Amino acid sequence: MWSLVVGLNITGKYFLQPNVTIHYPRQEVDNLATFRGHIELIPEDNDPLTPRCISCGTCARACPSNCITVTKKKAPAPTPEEVEQGVKPKAPKDPETFRLDFTLCSLCGQCVMSCPADAIRFSQNINIAGYSRQDFYFDLIARLRSRLPKHVKKAE
Repeated sequence: MWSLVVGLNITGKYFLQPNVTIHYPRQEVDNLATFRGHIELIPEDNDPLTPRCISCGTCARACPSNCITVTKKKAPAPTPEEVEQGVKPKAPKDPETFRLDFTLCSLCGQCVMSCPADAIRFSQNINIAGYSRQDFYFDLIARLRSRLPKHVKKAE
């Protein structure tokens, strides 16, 4: 009998306090400042189609899950004038591919902290769902370009 009184006392105490639980489809959390979604690339300030990434691969080396793959663009073929002068053309710094296998990602943040160009951040996308494993293999360069407003894409 005593346990019934104790249980009803606890129930009555918490019954009068405001709810803490959010019932997701009907309500959404308004504080996403500390939320860690999958990583995404940050565009350059002057060119929203180009990521800040310099293809150094520091993020891929820092990742304990080995879920990041960065491929650097190759240098263009030298022109005949450059061959005569003995000058090698420099490879562009922006990445050719930047892929994330989100099925392996532990959201530890090592890639974000280690990036020397501050080119990676956590996304605020809370609605990430898929039907197959392939839905969680992200091409982050394509995702960067798909986030742009339509008027910017036309200027491309």
